[in-house]
Amino acid sequence: MERLQKFLARAGVASRRRAERLIAEGRVAVNDATVTQLGTSVDPERDRVAVDGRAVDLPKHGSYFLLYKPAGVVTTLADPQGRRAVGDLARRISRRIFPVGRLDYDAEGALILTDDGWLAHRLTHPRFGVRRTYLAKVKGVPNERALEHLRRGVRLDGSPVRPLRVALFQRAERNTWLAIAVAEGRPHLIKRLCAAAGHPVVRLFRPSYAGVGVEGMKPGELRALRPSEVRALKAAAAGAEIEENEELFLPPRRHRSEGEHRRRRKGPSERRENLTPSSSSKRLVR
Repeated sequence: MERLQKFLARAGVASRRRAERLIAEGRVAVNDATVTQLGTSVDPERDRVAVDGRAVDLPKHGSYFLLYKPAGVVTTLADPQGRRAVGDLARRISRRIFPVGRLDYDAEGALILTDDGWLAHRLTHPRFGVRRTYLAKVKGVPNERALEHLRRGVRLDGSPVRPLRVALFQRAERNTWLAIAVAEGRPHLIKRLCAAAGHPVVRLFRPSYAGVGVEGMKPGELRALRPSEVRALKAAAAGAEIEENEELFLPPRRHRSEGEHRRRRKGPSERRENLTPSSSSKRLVR
């Protein structure tokens, strides 16, 4: 037996919180009887569950995809304001999949899409502390004092937030790329952390989520996860420690006139050098 809202989340109907609202609104039936109590439990093998009159079944096999979310895309299946949404980039998928967590509208990088409600809950809930790695391009050049400020943590919304890792990754002409890893997904978390340290974010990129990364992919590209990646995600969701990936890489350069994301053509040796921090930044790591 399991709670009805958990069953609905595992079936990919909605998030657990949204499922609770569906139940409270009287839109869920169990064995042809409308249910409005959140404490209701169901047996997935025996009970018949329906939402708005449509039968709900657990998927026999989960669907797992990785999207390289571009900037300027909302992390929802559809947007009432008419903005481009993640759902627009995943139309070719026949099954109902939903994004795991969020990326800001102007942020880019790794976003997991799945119909596995259990996995999505475990990957996003702060209680499970699943690692997210970001590269944040900030204004100016943070000195050691600013970096230590970030490492010690910042108080946000009345509670402390302490990153798992803060390191200088690469210096640009006027800005600096920082490598930041966190174990929770509060709204605008990286931006708020960097702003508190006096270095606002001008570009935000998530190269990987729970150890699954977008290296080799193009912005807007969607691909099915490999079986090894699915196993890695489930292991992370179950509490396995994610190994720190030192081979971080920057996103494609944006086209100055059109604001598009395009990879500048480089020789093989130059591409390899761009995948790792400079020697000076390595000395500041950790």
